[in-house]
Amino acid sequence: MKATSTPRPPNHTNGGKSMNSDPTSLPLMRAYIAGTRWVWLDLDDTLIDFRANSLESLRLTYADCHLDRYFSSYGRWIKSYLHHNHDLWERYNRAEITQDYLRMHRFLDPIREHVPDMSEEEFAPEARSMDTIYLDHLARQKCMINGAMELVRHLRAHAYNIGILSNGFTDVQHRKIHTVGLDTLIDLIVLSDDIGINKPDPRLYRHAMERTGLTDPSCHLMIGDNPDTDIAGALRSGWRAIRLDPSSPSLSMTPDGLVTHSLRALPPLFT
Repeated sequence: MKATSTPRPPNHTNGGKSMNSDPTSLPLMRAYIAGTRWVWLDLDDTLIDFRANSLESLRLTYADCHLDRYFSSYGRWIKSYLHHNHDLWERYNRAEITQDYLRMHRFLDPIREHVPDMSEEEFAPEARSMDTIYLDHLARQKCMINGAMELVRHLRAHAYNIGILSNGFTDVQHRKIHTVGLDTLIDLIVLSDDIGINKPDPRLYRHAMERTGLTDPSCHLMIGDNPDTDIAGALRSGWRAIRLDPSSPSLSMTPDGLVTHSLRALPPLFT
């Protein structure tokens, strides 16, 4: 089946607004995901609470690496780090920089911003050490998104195949999956790091389908929080999609698939 043949949800709207999940819409939502055999889940900020886990890991890294040598407060450092890290990830997702560049410069750039006379060569070894320390802390954190484990167990109980499709780094993603206990519930893990192609590139989604042996796009559905990577890539590949958006008032249908305010709203769809 060609990518363009995947059915889109009917746009039951009033003035362009999406249809909220009242009882009459549930059958239409179930019809949208009918035929799904593989449910793919993004990892960070979809299953695992990356923001909470990352902030705790960064706090520990700040202390372990004595970053008060460079910054007057943790708050000043974390503000600079988050700014640079966001920009670097945007560039990484567009395949403009390498993983190694991202991992070093997210720690190097905040330091050089505050200590401009420090050279990259001088600080590079310390930046790489900080990255290792941070990722080690990150792999030990256990905060999950509300409803994540319940959804995965529900999908397992209803005989869906479950995959994780992530742009994260191989060396830490597998450890995170094991730490929270997802490794015994997941059928397949596909990481962009393993093949050098990031979401939203359709080649990654095609690779995931090939790994399952089921190459009909209509059999695959993506659940993720990022509209520009998780959802855009899925729709371009002919998959169905459900976007997790906590700011959404309820589970609803849109022209680009389903949007849910909470993972807890999803189990009734998968029966």
